[in-house]
Amino acid sequence: MSLPVFLHPDLSLAEVGQPVGLDGAEGRHAVTVKRMGPGEHLVLIDGSGLRITATITDVQGKDTLAARVDDIATSSEPSPRVIVVQAIPKSERAELAVDLATQAGADEIIAWQADRCVSKWDAKKAPKALSKWESAAVAAAKQSRRTRIPAVRGPVTTRQLCEEISGTGALVLHEDATLRLKDLDDLDTAETIYLLVGPEGGIGEEELARLTAAGATAIKLGPEVLRTASASMVALASIGTLTSRW
Repeated sequence: MSLPVFLHPDLSLAEVGQPVGLDGAEGRHAVTVKRMGPGEHLVLIDGSGLRITATITDVQGKDTLAARVDDIATSSEPSPRVIVVQAIPKSERAELAVDLATQAGADEIIAWQADRCVSKWDAKKAPKALSKWESAAVAAAKQSRRTRIPAVRGPVTTRQLCEEISGTGALVLHEDATLRLKDLDDLDTAETIYLLVGPEGGIGEEELARLTAAGATAIKLGPEVLRTASASMVALASIGTLTSRW
């Protein structure tokens, strides 16, 4: 069974054989929720590729532990990078979309205020909503044993998105597309792939035209029409097998 993973704010000075501490919310999770104690092993990550395996040597109170560093490893960033541009789903599906995209390996997730999004993020709502997405990404990364936590940002409008993806060869999932993901022959040579996932109501013709005018290519994964929360996971898995990411 794989070891439990905890996010540590700073592991830059860690050395094999030296002590390392864990406190705060992550320490509480280890000590109080997981009920971990001396002699047990855990994994600490910094969210940017650094992974430390350590043995607990002491526990204090309900949220603090000390451990000895047993091993230090660094994972390289996968290539090509995949940036998921996720149209903002309804609240009950928003964190699920981030969770599944993170599990499947998204390197970055951008919240997209697409034209047909039912959920609208105004200036007051956006910070809290984005914080929930960030928390979902952290939890999913730990659960799936990732050492890199995807950055989460946004929201962006379609106009802003068109400016960002211009000339990048972005891919937009669309049920009426005739080109399939497996038909693309340049996936593995790309440095970064923008993967655009529309809302439950779909991407309208006018909005799709704006995206394709900016250089995006409309593609489909298969005959089934997927929910917005699960579409990126299926696409990421396909990209993983069609490139050297997996």
